[in-house]
Amino acid sequence: MPNRFSQFFKLLFSNSATNSTREAFEVVENDNTFFIGSRRFDETDRDRLEYNRYDVFQQCFEAWRDSPLARRIVELTSQYVVGSGFDIKCSDPKTKNFIDAFWQHPLNRMSSRVVELCDELTRTGNLFILLNTDKTGMTFVRSLPAANIDQIVSSPNDIEQPVLFITKADAELESHTYPAYIPNNDFTLPDGSFPQVVLHYAINRPAGAQWGEPDLSPILPWLKRYSAWLEDRVRLNRFRNAFLYVVTGSFVSEEARKARQVTLAATPPTPGSVLVTDASETWSVISPKLEALDASADGLALKKYIAAAVGLPMHFLAEPESATRTTAEAAGGPTFRRFEQRQQFFSWLLYDLLSVVISRRAQVDYAVSPTPELQIVGADISARDNVSHSISTVNILNAFERLYDMGLISRRELLRITYRFAGESGDIDEILAQGTGKDTRVPSPVSTTPSSKIVDPITGEPKIKTS
Repeated sequence: MPNRFSQFFKLLFSNSATNSTREAFEVVENDNTFFIGSRRFDETDRDRLEYNRYDVFQQCFEAWRDSPLARRIVELTSQYVVGSGFDIKCSDPKTKNFIDAFWQHPLNRMSSRVVELCDELTRTGNLFILLNTDKTGMTFVRSLPAANIDQIVSSPNDIEQPVLFITKADAELESHTYPAYIPNNDFTLPDGSFPQVVLHYAINRPAGAQWGEPDLSPILPWLKRYSAWLEDRVRLNRFRNAFLYVVTGSFVSEEARKARQVTLAATPPTPGSVLVTDASETWSVISPKLEALDASADGLALKKYIAAAVGLPMHFLAEPESATRTTAEAAGGPTFRRFEQRQQFFSWLLYDLLSVVISRRAQVDYAVSPTPELQIVGADISARDNVSHSISTVNILNAFERLYDMGLISRRELLRITYRFAGESGDIDEILAQGTGKDTRVPSPVSTTPSSKIVDPITGEPKIKTS
């Protein structure tokens, strides 16, 4: 009889126990967990998996938001790449007036928006610019978060030519599809406006890939380790001055020891007080030994690794170390090269963006040239470059001007070498064609009578003639 009851209860509660156990250990599946290790049929092997790419974008955004070191790295890139702004030159006056109107429009505010675009490009490695153009041909620029883009549909024969951009599903399970800008298919709608289009720009993009890589992605784990190390040091230093008294004595019983402990706990000795005991008690102090000097090398090693990964010298990240001015200038060379390359890319980005904006305006306003000659010049990466270029230009001009006067080199070669050492680029033949070819310098009069002044050959100052 007991066996039947036990079997009955076992059958009754076995399924419920199994179900409750399964419910406790089950994992809520979503796209990021269910499709781990899978890849879309239209994605390349050179891009990250979709779930991994989204996690990297989120981690870079959170690092920029929470980590002062990551925030400073992004700010430094924008400060050097954008600097004081860009100088936009256009040969057509009508087109230049429209560019100024577009640049200064309150809904565009491009002077400050270029900093935001550069920040987004550094954080995510991708820049999705949404263009909205009204009936007058004025275009308004908005940036789409890279984490909200779910898929890039490219041309069948060229992966670098996007056709559509599909966003992730929102709370209502709806996604938006934006067409990419295609110059040959950009026409006005029946109401006179232009369709919305998206421009995509990417940095750190491997060959054969669609997506770029953030500048912060290689240092994400090391930023976390550095923050954790620094937090541990702060917590330990919080208790650096904490200590405990240990009283050792010969007590007749456990009750006597507890009574003595209660007495000392009620009235502990204050700092600086004098405590007199007999031979039956021995006082000692227990305090933490942090060995902070040894731990500082670990933090410096982490910071060096982070700085090397993003191409910044240590003194850019508030860590002068033992660097002198000479070593600091030498360390800044590769960094300035990196910023210069990023500035060239960003200048081309603005050139491509302005070309689309001008092309749409030209379809409405025929006074605007659809293909003007644009030139975008960024700010100086380093102020010391101007000084070094000016000194080298003066020196090289003095030497090569003598060669030109002797007839050993041509005017073109003299101008080319001068512009080369001045750090400027341009079409030498065009510059020569625009010049008059006449020497407008006024020769200084040469005196044929010897000077009556006596000059000190050492100091170069006139001597006082004494009789």
